[in-house]
Amino acid sequence: MKTIREIYRIGNGPSSSHTMAPKKAAEIFLNKHPEAKRFRVTLYGSLAATGKGHLTDVAILSVLQPQAEVEIVWQPKTFLPFHPNAMTFAAYDSNGKLSENWTVYSIGGGALAEKDGEIEDAPMKDIYSMAKMSEILTWCEKTGKSYWEYVKECEDQDIWDYLALVWKTMKEAIERGLEQEGVLPGPLNLRRKAATYHIRATGYKESLRSRGLVFSYALAVSEENASGGKIVTAPTCGSCGVVPAVLYHLQKSRDFSDTRILRALATAGLIGNIVKTNASISGAEVGCQGEVGVACAMASAAANQLFGGSPSQIEYAAEMGLEHHLGMTCDPVCGLVQIPCIERNAYAAARALDANLYASFTDGMHRVSFDKVVEVMKQTGHDLPSLYKETGEGGLAKDYQQM
Repeated sequence: MKTIREIYRIGNGPSSSHTMAPKKAAEIFLNKHPEAKRFRVTLYGSLAATGKGHLTDVAILSVLQPQAEVEIVWQPKTFLPFHPNAMTFAAYDSNGKLSENWTVYSIGGGALAEKDGEIEDAPMKDIYSMAKMSEILTWCEKTGKSYWEYVKECEDQDIWDYLALVWKTMKEAIERGLEQEGVLPGPLNLRRKAATYHIRATGYKESLRSRGLVFSYALAVSEENASGGKIVTAPTCGSCGVVPAVLYHLQKSRDFSDTRILRALATAGLIGNIVKTNASISGAEVGCQGEVGVACAMASAAANQLFGGSPSQIEYAAEMGLEHHLGMTCDPVCGLVQIPCIERNAYAAARALDANLYASFTDGMHRVSFDKVVEVMKQTGHDLPSLYKETGEGGLAKDYQQM
């Protein structure tokens, strides 16, 4: 497995796979062809089906249009075999001659890949020798160490500086989102709810207040994402509200130190990394179970660690967080990361706290392992019809016209 930095990417929403990755691909292609006079970009499958709602064209044009004429071609019914989120960049010289055709895939969480492997700004090695939760759990039990200590052993020392930046960005997204009011961009005219939830939550007694605050924090980040604000993928833009909501709430209510929060982030990143390596975090490939479901697993594990859970209890919390999202479709209404995405972040944050609590009442022993749930999630995602995987054509999105 590669670094957990690939799980926590800092950037602007609304979509890691539809906005961040296409923009990055455009930057790579422009650097290869700075002399081009015309670009043609063909978007395929899921990337085309919900691209306008996810601002895919805006992201690409922001890079290429200052340099040359740009044509974007939408092919939502054409799915290339390697991945549903495919795009082909073509560069033409001043004589109209084709310089290069480059097909690249957005594989989730802002990452890009060609058929022969993932593309990085700089080549990255596999730094984790173990990629299965069962292997890492055994290591924890043998060494007496926890998951975050495995991260510490595998990553460079500056990972803690990076996680500190991640945490700072997450907190800022919450705090900005709690101050914002009005309507989110797009044809749904969806009003922001975070500020209202936060105010209302303070009027309840402790148990309801706690849940209401968690909702407000998740809404705040998700609404910032939907409006193109700066957020952290965890593991994607569409699921970016879950982990920060849980950790922010626990730090505010339980006074956990930043050091312990960063360790929890390390464990959460390891969970996301395991899923990305063995299955997928792409909604276009496996549905929303790979986005919000994985985010819930990450937050569940992080919370359980903060409360002193054993390695087996942390694994159990993560397993429940993902298991109870199995089969969740990705059906964004009008192709926007708003309905049902924003509410799902709030519910998943609450579910993560419940998974932590449930695991804390046990000795960590259970029948279905986290690795098994990851395997089932991958197969379930492949079995889902494509219209339920970020095309905006099935499920809740069926009766709504795309942007």
